[in-house]
Amino acid sequence: MSPDQRFGFMSGLGAYFMWGLLPLYLKLLDHIAPTDILAHRVVWSVPTGALLLIVAGRFHEIFAMLRRPSTLWLVLSSALIAGNWLTYIWAVTNDRIIEASLGYFLNPLVNVAIGAVFLSEKLRRLQWFAVSIAAIAVIVETIALGRLPWVSLILCFSFATYGYIRRQVQVDGRVGLTLEVLFLLPAALIWLAIVAQQGGSLIGGSIPNLLMLMLAGPATAFPLILFALAAKRLKFSTIGIMQYLGPTMQFLLALAFGETLTSLRLGTFSLILVAVILFSLDAYGHDRHLRRSALRPT
Repeated sequence: MSPDQRFGFMSGLGAYFMWGLLPLYLKLLDHIAPTDILAHRVVWSVPTGALLLIVAGRFHEIFAMLRRPSTLWLVLSSALIAGNWLTYIWAVTNDRIIEASLGYFLNPLVNVAIGAVFLSEKLRRLQWFAVSIAAIAVIVETIALGRLPWVSLILCFSFATYGYIRRQVQVDGRVGLTLEVLFLLPAALIWLAIVAQQGGSLIGGSIPNLLMLMLAGPATAFPLILFALAAKRLKFSTIGIMQYLGPTMQFLLALAFGETLTSLRLGTFSLILVAVILFSLDAYGHDRHLRRSALRPT
């Protein structure tokens, strides 16, 4: 592994560890309404994103991007990521971390399905099998809960759709995120103004709470930057395997917080694990085949 690849690997680990530990941060704020946390996450992500762009010398790209018609895609992606963030915050603060982690375990498999439906990407037989097993897992989870696992499905499909939309826009990840939170900023400020008018607190009730809420900006931006550094230096298949680190850590934290793992729910995660292993083996095998083909003399 070259020094550049090693740096990419460590950046990827850092990103997924930060995402995996996010429930610990949100649990410290579970006495604050999820909508208030979301509003503060948007507000404090704006200066964080702007500062990072200034340091990188790319702040001017914000204005260049605003003149492009494709920026309209970012308006839609900002709404999707806001819905994703709100659902995740609600899940963590209401002891539904296991459901949230299930959504992110399913996410890569749904990405594959979206690629087949909307991008005309042909799925290999093993990929179809993995996606089918994931669909069965959702049915098992529905039986286990006695209702649709809406937290998992919203997180999974909102983030998968978000990823699909972001593919339509050629923009640096930091620039894209900063624009998204800028588009969300008016709604966040209006919400906080309504909270204040109704007698609520703009600072979460105390200075320590405000300081914790301000950390939402770096907690949002830093893992995305580390991920962008990793994505430029590592193979797609390596990134694909690493992305399961986040939901695995979330799942273990859910157990540490005392969430119940029933036998049916264990069946759900067993099916997901099988689907993930098959999917990963297929990706590894296909990548190896492509490398061999590239080395074969013509």
